[in-house]
Amino acid sequence: MKKILSLIGAVAVCAVACAQPMQPQQKLRYAEQVVERFYVDTVDTDRLVEEAIVAMLKTLDPHSVYSDAEETRELTEPLQGNFSGIGIQFNMLTDTLYVIQTVAGGPSEKVGILAGDRIMSANDTLISGVKMKTPDVMKHLRGPKGSVVNVKVLRKGVPELIEFRIVRDDIPIYSVDASYMVDGTTGYIRVSRFAESTFDEVVKAMAALSKKGMKNLIIDLEDNGGGYLKAAYDLAGLFLKNNDLVVYTKGDKVEPFYYRAMGDGPFADGKVVVMVNQYSASASEILSGALQDNDRGVVVGRRTFGKGLVQRPFPFPDGSMIRLTVARYYTPSGRSIQKPYTSGDDSDYRADILHRYQAGELSSADSVHFADSLRYYTLRNHRPVYGGGGVMPDRFVPIDTTFYSDYYRDLVAKGALNKYCVNYVDANRKTLRRMYKKEDAFVQRFEVTPEMMEGLIEQGRKDGVEYNEEQYARSAEYLRTIVKALIGRDLFEQSTYYRVANPMNPVYREAIRMISDGDAYDAALGNR
Repeated sequence: MKKILSLIGAVAVCAVACAQPMQPQQKLRYAEQVVERFYVDTVDTDRLVEEAIVAMLKTLDPHSVYSDAEETRELTEPLQGNFSGIGIQFNMLTDTLYVIQTVAGGPSEKVGILAGDRIMSANDTLISGVKMKTPDVMKHLRGPKGSVVNVKVLRKGVPELIEFRIVRDDIPIYSVDASYMVDGTTGYIRVSRFAESTFDEVVKAMAALSKKGMKNLIIDLEDNGGGYLKAAYDLAGLFLKNNDLVVYTKGDKVEPFYYRAMGDGPFADGKVVVMVNQYSASASEILSGALQDNDRGVVVGRRTFGKGLVQRPFPFPDGSMIRLTVARYYTPSGRSIQKPYTSGDDSDYRADILHRYQAGELSSADSVHFADSLRYYTLRNHRPVYGGGGVMPDRFVPIDTTFYSDYYRDLVAKGALNKYCVNYVDANRKTLRRMYKKEDAFVQRFEVTPEMMEGLIEQGRKDGVEYNEEQYARSAEYLRTIVKALIGRDLFEQSTYYRVANPMNPVYREAIRMISDGDAYDAALGNR
């Protein structure tokens, strides 16, 4: 033992005395080998390497990340535009999977699954009544295209379980949540993400609205966290003139690249208003920044998130991936939208929205301050715009908290609001379908009665939400609107929800005001 200790000591002394330069990659590999061979306990080498990669990327910026194979699939699936599954929209209510809608033409619709059905099991595995989490439920319903899942369904009015054999198929993930005509000449399109299919979806929606008389367009990017840069570039091209600059990127290791419109866009002349808020990020900021800098559209809402870093995926053979920041993007005027961050410490970065709220920025434009050094000018009308942290809208709209109460929060958080609406539709589906054969009829004529609100209050009590008269009065109008919107969504489609709920949104109301008032619109753009 003494000889061994002496040998170890000698090696250590030699290592210090004979120190030689070592390449960083050699040092990293050497450290991994030392741990693997000499650590006191058994080492999970795969986990060790993954943790090292994660720690390495954390020293760079908040958006350079590593994801394992499962995380990579979950990250890329919404942006690829489809996944393989059975094709239903569902809610988990009281531990029961309740079918809200089937995807038109999808596997479930083809075999006869109906809205209101409760799926009890999938391939002999109970998924209802066992407190299964939604991600775990999805693992049983999704699977490779062509694979089979046998489900047992409980249907209202049918005493026994109904068995269905469903062959999984590709299910589209849509980027356009809603599109409809606000009035005789103004269309509205809500884009929830920038994915592979986004451009085609928006073009299709615009074509349908144009047939209904659309001359002006509201694009809703609120809460849109971004996605593919190319999707934002393609969308911007719909509204710009030939050779207009959309965005450019540059970084230390990559050459600058300029994205310009290829020809006059099909909607290069109509009025455009873009809705944004503090959660609009990345590709949303590219599109809104391009239209703002080219004086092509009016941006309304609140300052956007401030993500101006471009990530490139570097996949590994095992399905894992590094998404590495390789460049910054700049709006046509030269603005960097990226908000400040400290390398290796993203705590303040992640809490930025909370800091904005505490500073009063979400309530007052006067609380937003930009340094003169960050001032730029739009390309046509030379209006001042600012970089260094998101896109500041042309017309600021404060957040509306007048309807908010703890009672409303608890009804939502404990699922009582959603549960009441699902149960109401389930109990009255045939009557509602008979009375409101078309969406327009529902939007125009359906009213939430006092009896329905009493039912919501009672559902809240069942779920542990104590009734508070004062707080209920504050939130009642908003609650009635959301109840109608949720019922409309279950009866028709997602777009119905926004048709009903949007008038309660002050950003939406301002967007309508701006696009309807030619003088206000021109003044916002600095047109003479």
